[in-house]
Parts: sequence; C-alpha cells; structure tokens
Amino acid sequence: MAARRVWLLALALGDGRGLKGPGMRRRALSSLSGALSRVGGSNSLRLRVGGVPEHFNTPWHTAAAKGLFEAAGLSVEWTDFPSGTGAMAAALSDGDLDVAIGLTEGLVAAIHRGNPARLLGTYVSTPLLWGVHAHASDPSLHSMADMCESTSYAISRMGSGSHLMACVDAHARGLDPKALQLYTAVDLRGARSALESGFADVFMWEKFTTKHLVDSGEWRRIGVVPTPWPCFSIAAPEHTLAECGEALLTMLQVVRSEARALRASEECAKTIGLMYGQHEVDIVEWLDGMQWSVQPVVSHDMLSRVMHALADASLLEREELLPPAALVSHLTEDAEPGEA
Repeated sequence: MAARRVWLLALALGDGRGLKGPGMRRRALSSLSGALSRVGGSNSLRLRVGGVPEHFNTPWHTAAAKGLFEAAGLSVEWTDFPSGTGAMAAALSDGDLDVAIGLTEGLVAAIHRGNPARLLGTYVSTPLLWGVHAHASDPSLHSMADMCESTSYAISRMGSGSHLMACVDAHARGLDPKALQLYTAVDLRGARSALESGFADVFMWEKFTTKHLVDSGEWRRIGVVPTPWPCFSIAAPEHTLAECGEALLTMLQVVRSEARALRASEECAKTIGLMYGQHEVDIVEWLDGMQWSVQPVVSHDMLSRVMHALADASLLEREELLPPAALVSHLTEDAEPGEA
C-alpha cells in the first residue's frame, strides 16, 4: 500500500496527468505531500519544514506519501521555498518555520548575522554543483574565462546561496567580491527574465535543476563550480531545538531510512524523474555523485572552512567569526557525516 501511494504521487506529477512543466509538478508535489503529511491524529507533533522544490528533497515527500511521519507520531508540514536559503533563514527568524533544509554556507552566514537558528545536522554530505549560466543569445559569454568585473549576476536575494557563491567564485578567480554587479531575481523564473532582458549576464544555480533550460537552448552553461563542503544542512531555531529535540531526531531518522530505501529501489531514478520533470538518465548521473546523510552530525573543521571562505569573499568580517561550536545545536555531534 505504501509503495502504491508513492507511485500515485509520482504519476500525478507526470505528463500523463496534464501537469506540464517542472513548476506545475513541483507545486502539485508540495500540495500533495503536505496533504499526506497532515493526515495524522490530533496527538501528532506538528513540525513545519521548508526546503527548495528540487530533487534533493524527494525523501521528505516519499516518506510523507508512505505515512512514515504519522506512524512516528509526527505531522510534518512541508513548504517549498523556490527562492532558496535566504528566504528560509528569514522564515526561521520570523517564527514561520521550524526546520530548514538549506545551503550550508547560507545558514552559516545567517547565524553570523543574528539568526536565532542553529545547525542540527548534515542533510547532503556531497558538494553542490553550481552551474554558471548565460543566455544562449549572449555573444560574449562562452566560458568562465569570459567573465570579468563588469559581468552582472542574477541572484535570488542578498545572502542567498546564489549570492554567496557568486562572491566566493569571484574571489577564487581574483575579482573583488565587493565590486560585483548584482540583480535580485527572486527565483528561477525571475532569473530567466533577467538573462533574457539583459538585466543580468549570468546566474548560478544547481546544475541539474537548470538542465532543462540548457537542453532547450534557452541558456548556455559556461561552467560548473562545486562547493568545497557538504552542500545542504539542517537548521532549526534554538527554542525548537530545546522544546522538540527528541521529535527532531525522530524526524531525521524517518527521512534517513527513507533516503536509504529510495536509493536502494530499482525505481529510484524513475520516481524522482517523474516528480521533478527530469530525464531519468540525468537523475542517474546526479545520484552517482550525491549522498544523502540526514544525520545529527556537523564537522567543525568543515564549518571553519566555510566561515573562512565567506570571510575571504568579504561576506563576513574575519574578526567576528564565531567558534564552530556556537553554530550547532546541543543535539549535534562534531563528526564527518556518513551516507544514509
């Protein structure tokens, strides 16, 4: 029965049900997953979880479709954040979200800027592959060697992963991050408009999420920049960590077990491809280079690397860097994350 519910979820998002385009599939996925996760009894502990509407978060939705959260006494309500980590950090600060699955560097930066959240664990232990994209009609940008200080970047918002990685990459290539020209595009749709209109020259976003735009000929991928650290971490406000610690650890165990089961399934790539409107062969390639972890562990050495990279890119003041222990929760172990 559980497997059938997952397939109903996946098929409802496929072309056979008339949901054309990744955006419509993702909105349907969020709606269906949320509905499934709220069918638990009144005694279920409610946790509001947010993440990007991308393939990385499949285990949350398949776990909900199988009823695994409700079986563990949890009501996990999922919200999509298409504009990314910056918006999730704001929701954590405003009390609108209990848990965020965000980019590690974005969460580290947010905590330094006074966000009341702390890191609970590592969600994905492998790097994110940031595709660097230009509009296909732009005659001047064919490789990253063509980028210079006058190149303008579309970003989802200030402090977002697309902003931070633009600065980190600029610093690595010998450019001044403070001199970057930035255009706030909010989300992928806004970035498409920005590159088409010429308001921005390039946009950095996850390679496979944007691949359909490269395949269609709308965008040209001129490079790929991997993050030199685990890409997605799990964060929660301090009061949630104090009041719901056991429930949070139970939730991670549910998702970790589901991630392991999903990867072991012969239908893994097909299921994810249906959910997110991606080619199965691309999902197979992505899975080969990606590891879910979903564990309450965060390496302090890794956090030091992230903080110093952000300081090098002039995104944090070096003298204000926090000790790694100040960034993590009391539930979190200092260790290298393993695979789910």
